[in-house]
Amino acid sequence: MSDRYGHDVLSGDWRRPPRGRTTDVATEIGMVVEEVETGWVGAVTAVETIGGRRVVRLEDRRGVVRAFPLGPGFLIDGRPVCLLPPAPAAAAPKAPLRSASGSVAVPGARARVAAASRIFVEGTHDAELVEKVWGHDLRVEGVVVEVLHGVDDLAAALADFGPTPQARAGVLVDHLVAGSKESRLVAAAEARFGGDRVHIVGHPYVDVWQAIRPERVGLPRWPVIPKGTDWKAGIAAALGLPQTSTEDIGLVWKHLLSRVRTYADLEPSFSGRVEELIDFVTVGG
Repeated sequence: MSDRYGHDVLSGDWRRPPRGRTTDVATEIGMVVEEVETGWVGAVTAVETIGGRRVVRLEDRRGVVRAFPLGPGFLIDGRPVCLLPPAPAAAAPKAPLRSASGSVAVPGARARVAAASRIFVEGTHDAELVEKVWGHDLRVEGVVVEVLHGVDDLAAALADFGPTPQARAGVLVDHLVAGSKESRLVAAAEARFGGDRVHIVGHPYVDVWQAIRPERVGLPRWPVIPKGTDWKAGIAAALGLPQTSTEDIGLVWKHLLSRVRTYADLEPSFSGRVEELIDFVTVGG
């Protein structure tokens, strides 16, 4: 039977907005959302209470973080949503806790008595980076990281340590490339102490700063610093940070280190070598 009066334009959901109606979504760490008013797009890094008001922190692709009031006014895949507080932890499926290195964490574990084996790194910054990402693993295994303060001290440090098949030494060397001074010193040390006692690996970077993925600090790539310019001062300048004193450079490193959350923020050519050394010194442990 035909409709003699035609279609009722008011029938159906005629007030429906073009993008659809707002739906409630429980906020999850890592979800990507857009704040409608500013157009800010970022991944959720935290939900906090500031001044009695719940806010969500969004980190954009450059690593910049901004906070916005939790609630309506967001888009997910173009759909309007109202961000609710995260679902209670009890409602989430239980999964193994992970350390910053990606290994299964051991909650409440006390540091073991130091094992006989050691890992040596070239500088304080190397040691701090290793500690931030692999500190949990090293404490569980009882492995101590020692600082060499330069590869020139490598042979003397190893002789003083006295490596054995049961007390192994793993060494991480900066800028280990073919034909370099570092490569010659490493070859001499390996020949002297033997591969069952000492394992030496390296990364290709001028400084361990470059082991951090540049996008984590807002750079598309690490800049090439002209010869004659202090490398770290040049990097600080590229980041728009002060670089005229030792204290300035120390603060630049603290800034870089703060951008590292897990092994995923590091170049594989660095993180892979650290994992290799941990495996070497914990064999049989």
